[in-house]
Amino acid sequence: MIRASHFRRLTALICFIAALAGAWAAQDRKFVTSDTLKAEATTLVKLLEQAHYARDSVRSTDYSQVVPDYMAELDGQHLFFLGSDKAAFTERYGKNVYYNTAFLGNIDAAYEIFAVYQSRVESRVNWIFEELKKDTDFTTQDTYRADRTKSEWPATATAADELWRKRLKFELLGEILNKKSPEEARKTIQKRYERMLKNVAEIEGDNLAELYLSTISHLYDPHSTYFSAQTFEDFGIQMKLKLFGIGALLGLEDDNCIVKEIIPGGPADLGRVLKPNDKIISVAQTGKEPVEIIGMKLRKIVDMIRGEKGTDVHLLVQPADATDPSVRKEIVITRDMVKLNSARARAAVFQVPGAEGKEQSLGVITLPAFYADDDGDTDSEKSTASKDVARLIEQLKKQGVQGLVLDLRRNGGGYLTEAIELAGLFIKKGPVVQVKNYNGEIQVDTDNNDTIAYTGPLAVLVDRFSASASEIVTGALQNYGRAVIVGDTSTHGKGSVQSVVEMRQLNQALRFTTNKDGTPAKTGAAKFTIQKYYLPSGDSTQLKGVIPDIVLPSVSSYMSGIGESDLPHALVWDKIPTSSFEGSPLDAKVLTPLRQSSLERQAKLDEFAYLRKNIEWFKVRQEQKLISVNLDERQKQKEADDAFRKQMNAEKKVLAKGDFTFKEFRLGPPPQPRIKAPKKDADKEAGEDEEDAAEEENDTYVKADIHLRETLRIVNDAIQLGANRDLWASNRPPLTAASGG
Repeated sequence: MIRASHFRRLTALICFIAALAGAWAAQDRKFVTSDTLKAEATTLVKLLEQAHYARDSVRSTDYSQVVPDYMAELDGQHLFFLGSDKAAFTERYGKNVYYNTAFLGNIDAAYEIFAVYQSRVESRVNWIFEELKKDTDFTTQDTYRADRTKSEWPATATAADELWRKRLKFELLGEILNKKSPEEARKTIQKRYERMLKNVAEIEGDNLAELYLSTISHLYDPHSTYFSAQTFEDFGIQMKLKLFGIGALLGLEDDNCIVKEIIPGGPADLGRVLKPNDKIISVAQTGKEPVEIIGMKLRKIVDMIRGEKGTDVHLLVQPADATDPSVRKEIVITRDMVKLNSARARAAVFQVPGAEGKEQSLGVITLPAFYADDDGDTDSEKSTASKDVARLIEQLKKQGVQGLVLDLRRNGGGYLTEAIELAGLFIKKGPVVQVKNYNGEIQVDTDNNDTIAYTGPLAVLVDRFSASASEIVTGALQNYGRAVIVGDTSTHGKGSVQSVVEMRQLNQALRFTTNKDGTPAKTGAAKFTIQKYYLPSGDSTQLKGVIPDIVLPSVSSYMSGIGESDLPHALVWDKIPTSSFEGSPLDAKVLTPLRQSSLERQAKLDEFAYLRKNIEWFKVRQEQKLISVNLDERQKQKEADDAFRKQMNAEKKVLAKGDFTFKEFRLGPPPQPRIKAPKKDADKEAGEDEEDAAEEENDTYVKADIHLRETLRIVNDAIQLGANRDLWASNRPPLTAASGG
């Protein structure tokens, strides 16, 4: 069974060929489908048809969708192809995609579509170079749609020219707003497209084959894909390249390098300045000029970012939460190895004001991932998520905590066995997760240990980035009524299991394929979905995720593209029969007063007013699909955004004074000081106090963590419920191991 965290890493490995949305240097290259590739193509389709979980949901006629999907993979922003190209390709190739691939192994359509694409790009880039020689009028009232992923391709060449004039204005204006002169901005854009020409010229046939066959795999679900022989061979090495250096998992979307994941305990995590979904614009080594990486291959980007331990890398990023696409921020990260002790679970005791102003000692356990390390010589030396959490619980109990928060925010999952063991720390015993295969066979994974590590009031804090194993634990504790779930409108919603298999294992003929020198030929591999997860209640975690009992306002609830439901061809939500377990969701007699008290605080506390202002500002900017390319208007918007950020920074500084005091507990040695990026003038102009920002970066628990503060209050409320027998839903105190829900 493959770990959830590996799913994203596997997917990221093939993203480098999304950099095709650049330009083509004129070369006469003819790609053909080799005999080995033909065998792999037919084998892949057979595998998907016979072994994929959703095999019956895809028909041969659905394969016609591969044509526009493949076009979109090449040209994600729908800028280079024309509407007439789509019509011609669909007519020529659409009806025969299934037959050609499944029976003939013929994927020449991938190469022929790319040949047209390269000619479109070559002519367009030459056109761009000519346009950059002209003066640009930034006084018109033109607008540009920054995200064209769902837009149609321009219908005619004339329409494409008009679209590109707006596009160039948009790009130039972004550079000018970052304090470049018009001439400097033109030079930057010129270099950008020169680099794209070079990068596209390096695209090989196996890259296109990988992209095309992956597009076929995506018909079945977004987590299934095809690896070329080179990608499969480099899998272990490439994964290490992305895990070491700065500790960030990178991928490509269209032309942009995107931070897919921050590895817990790595330099990027410790620095707290690089975040998931940030776009990396350029990379620089200390003392050298920055190199813009837009349109560059992922492997080249990784090579530039990784380096010797202790050396610095300078990244220019566009923050994911930036409301203006021209916003840039420089980040300096010192390269290092990911340290397990930094990634391990950690805990703290918070002093939270309770009834009549009396402080209550409440524990918080933060779990970055469901990890397992079997390198220890003895059982006591092994570091696993469940063992570490159990050790921390014992430390917290010695401190006399009256309640506990399990913080699973941004926990993307990990080992399924650890999820089961961890859930078992809070329940007596019983089913934790059910797994169903295509044939309908259901396996129930159960915690069989009667021992309960913690029996008191419990809350689980989650967000939209809590996925897979996190959702299993959260959903199970919710099913048992063992914890109140607090957080975003839902968790991520990934409830599927993937497996990876090499093609030579599936096709006997491929085992005997040799190179010209007689050595065994390398083959590709397939990653495909084989099972789905279900909670003890029978509800799937797929698509919907886990819905918290108490929802807190959050910007991430309004961010697009971060949940399973945002992915094309995602598997559906469904339900299977409930397993036999002793427990039930929280009774309304318990949940209603907890929710009501939280809603009252959300209505009157300044910190929630602060959150709502941030959310409303973000929503307004996100709904602004068309971006002005008028310099005066954009300058005014930038000034307004800067003023708003300055105001929010000032308000956050005031709110931080109300943070609860805490004492931290760690299992390993104390963490190294966080790496601080130097603040740019733009940050200072936006009102960011450099000293305060540096102080926050060096704190284990960020200042003004409103969601954690409110979750601690909710646990406090639960303790008060337990003190009043009239409010019990049964003859046992609520949210305890004895309550049974």
